[in-house]
Amino acid sequence: MPYRWTDDTHEKTLTLWPHQSLTPRGFTWFIGATSFMLTLPLLAVLGSPVAWVLMVFFLGAIAAVWRAIMANRADRSLHEELTLSTERVHLQHVPSRGPVLQWEANPHWVSVNMRNDGPVENYLTLRGGGREVELGSFLTPEEREGLYRELNGFLRPI
Repeated sequence: MPYRWTDDTHEKTLTLWPHQSLTPRGFTWFIGATSFMLTLPLLAVLGSPVAWVLMVFFLGAIAAVWRAIMANRADRSLHEELTLSTERVHLQHVPSRGPVLQWEANPHWVSVNMRNDGPVENYLTLRGGGREVELGSFLTPEEREGLYRELNGFLRPI
């Protein structure tokens, strides 16, 4: 699952992030394989002026793929951190672009809610401090359901 709990002596921290299927090593292999496949047709016209014309288009295609993957990597920098302690519950949503969003409440008044009438299936929210905030919008419905059970287990003893 794309989240991790860390324990400190006084607090628990939950870090959530979106799925990241393309690792840096996979990126290297993908760009290498794409470059190799695009250069195969150049072998047929090697030594002629047509090769130079085709090479310009192939390099443009590789640059476009590279740029698209780099833009996707920047979008994947999105993450959320939920800190649970006996004094406070603090949620920090760090989007890929824009300001960091924060929410804080007293843990004794925080409730974990899951609804099916929200914008996504198994819509997971935290309510407290006069507000309701969404948690893990980028997780799958099954992961949100599992996280709901875990959060209920952690928030009830506090």
